[in-house]
Amino acid sequence: MSPPLSPAPSRTASTADPAPRAARSSRPPQAGALARIRQAFFANRRDAVLTLALVAAIAVVAPRLLDWLVLDAVWGPQPAAACEAVRGQGACWAVVWEKFRVMMFATYPYGEQWRPGLAIGVLIALPVLSAWPRMWNAALPAIWVAGSLLAFWLMGGGLGLATVPASQWGGLPVTLMLTIYGIGFAFPLALLLALGRRSGLPVLRALSITWIEVVRGVPLITVLFMASVMFALFMPAGFAVDQLLRAQVAIIVFVAAYLAEVIRGGLQAVPKGQYEAARALGLPYWRMMGLVILPQALRIAIPPIVNSFIALFKDTSLVMVIAIFDFTYAVKKSVETDVAWKKYFMEALLFSMLVYWIGCYAMSRYSRWLEQRSTQAR
Repeated sequence: MSPPLSPAPSRTASTADPAPRAARSSRPPQAGALARIRQAFFANRRDAVLTLALVAAIAVVAPRLLDWLVLDAVWGPQPAAACEAVRGQGACWAVVWEKFRVMMFATYPYGEQWRPGLAIGVLIALPVLSAWPRMWNAALPAIWVAGSLLAFWLMGGGLGLATVPASQWGGLPVTLMLTIYGIGFAFPLALLLALGRRSGLPVLRALSITWIEVVRGVPLITVLFMASVMFALFMPAGFAVDQLLRAQVAIIVFVAAYLAEVIRGGLQAVPKGQYEAARALGLPYWRMMGLVILPQALRIAIPPIVNSFIALFKDTSLVMVIAIFDFTYAVKKSVETDVAWKKYFMEALLFSMLVYWIGCYAMSRYSRWLEQRSTQAR
């Protein structure tokens, strides 16, 4: 008779493999704030020396900078004589108060400047609404069309408003228009160029490559000059296109070439198996791109795409070379043409820097949020 089989030991909590418990017990405790600071700034002797040197430099510069920017500065509606009394000791922010309307609206008729003020609100509201996930539906294109028509009606007039030609537009509304519509029209064009460069059709691929390489091979100023000066030479006599529209088209053409390469990098980063799986499902080319490939490619390319948007927002200041009063040019001219305030151009430029920084920082933060959201949704 064979001996009875002993029951197999049960894997209870007390007899389970102790390795996971040991691994859990070996995890280092979460570092506190002081430990993280020490690791970040005093990890070794070199980091400690650099940290102490930086703190010493800040301790020397910060009080003087604070005095000049805030404590000893001239604020509010003050005459130029009040700034002259503290010149060299404090900033003259009164120049911003005095020239604010010229900086914001440039040569737009003074009595009608409420209209570009409302247009600024509309132009800012459109991308803000587009950034809200609840607005990602079929109504968004209609909102953009209605908002764009409203903004251009406010700026140009007609239908009850006094007509203001585009040659008198300027300031922040022009900068926002060049940026927002430059991005809006360049992005779909860049998608087509990126897909065309990867196309199997030789003619389409050659045209896309030519567009991208030629435009990327010249600076934006050259493209603006071509649109402003050379374009008129090829047009028939009597045919004229507004200067602002020509600058807008030049920006769209230029930005589309750079965005196309960014999107092409995202397309190349999508695993080849995704293409093969989409073809195996029998999806046609455009459905495969729209439903499978492009969502992944654009998610990968979010940081460089937003970087291109930020660069465009700043590069719109180059339109001053073709005599368009964008925000930077308006700020510059507002103090250059007034002898009493000309010496306070630094404060005016610092104000323009603050406006650009707010726009760029907002886009950067939204990019990080969108990237985290897309990562969590995967």
